[in-house]
Amino acid sequence: MYLIKNVRVYAPEALGVMDVLTGGEKILKIADHLPAESAYGVETVDGSGKVLLPGLIDAHVHILGGGGEGGPRTRTPEIMLSDIICGGVTTVVGCLGTDGCTRTMTNLIAKAKGLTEEGITCYAYTGSYQVPVRTLTGSIMDDLILLSEVVGTGEIAISDHRSSQPTREEFARIVADTRVGGILSGKAGLVNIHMGDGEEKLGFLRYVLEHTQIPASQMLPTHINRSRSLIEDGIDYAKNLGGYIDLTTSSDPDHLEPDEVKAGSGLKMALEAGVPVDHITFSSDGQGSLPVFGPDGTFLGLGVGKVISLYREIKDAVLTEGLPLEAALKPVTSNPASLLKLERKGRIAEGADADLVLADAETLEIDSVFARGRLMVSGGKLLVKGTFES
Repeated sequence: MYLIKNVRVYAPEALGVMDVLTGGEKILKIADHLPAESAYGVETVDGSGKVLLPGLIDAHVHILGGGGEGGPRTRTPEIMLSDIICGGVTTVVGCLGTDGCTRTMTNLIAKAKGLTEEGITCYAYTGSYQVPVRTLTGSIMDDLILLSEVVGTGEIAISDHRSSQPTREEFARIVADTRVGGILSGKAGLVNIHMGDGEEKLGFLRYVLEHTQIPASQMLPTHINRSRSLIEDGIDYAKNLGGYIDLTTSSDPDHLEPDEVKAGSGLKMALEAGVPVDHITFSSDGQGSLPVFGPDGTFLGLGVGKVISLYREIKDAVLTEGLPLEAALKPVTSNPASLLKLERKGRIAEGADADLVLADAETLEIDSVFARGRLMVSGGKLLVKGTFES
């Protein structure tokens, strides 16, 4: 049990200075003042000068590794537990990417189970870039109903030279099957959609909204900030059609593509254009392959996308772009929790999971991370490592 005293709580809404008591894996009590004395082994944590945030949700992570477009040697490695928790992330959704051949759904589910056993919470999407969707049981609906980890389908690639070039009708059927599978399983049934840089842009998603009865909340297009023209189309889609958009954080902020937009800047653009903050999410694309450049812009090789970039962009949105902390937090806490129907995630509330981040109120540097009530990082130092981490 932990009692965090005198901390400014963002739930993600600002609640003011409060005390927060956790026990087991849950938040037990939030109040103005809770007595520190206890005979039950409660450990008190001083929250003075700090903010308490919900543990971050990263809804797009290549937990098995990504990449491979440059041949087998460019396949990135599996993610380790410390890669996740050091960035304040306590819940991830694993996905396959371009390579649905050498990386399989069997491996993805096993990795998701392993990360959950190590202390965080891990879900998965069924499928990969490819259409027809490569599932574990043979159908999208069966995967959603029978596999506890599966919460949706993805990442399905459209408007990209690496996609299977599905028709609009094929794409609509994937969304429909995922929605029904979600209904029958009591899950989100969310389709995570890889957006390439093709001229089609969000045309497939607009088609679904115009020609079916499926709501926009079943589709989450990611990499929206890969170009200014795509983010502008995404803003129009979210503002005028009620759609949801996801901005990717893992790009090197010092060496963006000429037309690429940082996630923090993209959030500000969308909010100023009138997109409701509840319709915007961030994800890292963690463990995907990334080009690495030297100080002079020279290409040095390939790197790996980092989950910790999610928190970096939250800090940037607040400290550089000047956005309120509440607005910067929602895309990585309550918004993905709502879309994914994770009722106990993404919020600081009594009865919610004790996924918490304690950070300096001025610099927002992470001090402590709690995942399902377990202290994983304290004083900025890693306390818990993955099974095979030295």
